[in-house]
Amino acid sequence: MKTPTPRLSRSILAVLAGTLILAACDRNDGRTAGQQVDQSVASAERRTGEIAADVREAGRDARQSAGEAADSLANKSRDMAITAEVNTRLARDSQLSALQINVDTASGRVVLRGSAPDTDARARATELARGVDGVVAVDNELNVQPPQARTN
Repeated sequence: MKTPTPRLSRSILAVLAGTLILAACDRNDGRTAGQQVDQSVASAERRTGEIAADVREAGRDARQSAGEAADSLANKSRDMAITAEVNTRLARDSQLSALQINVDTASGRVVLRGSAPDTDARARATELARGVDGVVAVDNELNVQPPQARTN
């Protein structure tokens, strides 16, 4: 028996390698290697587009959250300024200055709690609060309690 020459063995190996490559291509629905690459590239492009859309949406959400936080901080600052101004105006009023009136403000809505010596002072507290810039409503929860008479 004659042994094949090295040149022939290499040729057989090349034919076998080519057959294996073709067989691999045949297992992929008859698509060529180029078609497989094209499909992979198209799939990667789609996925890249989806990722880019997700990133854009995350950016919009972050900007919206930051805007909402800034709005919330601005609203709280306005409410604090309103509360301070109402307290100042109550302190300047001769009948209301000595009273313990609690002023709370939320979204421009002022709530007055405590007591007033009479209905006129109670109404005046409402008007003083209503006159502050930024006040949208006043809830006057002041109780009318006349000063107690002193006994000597």
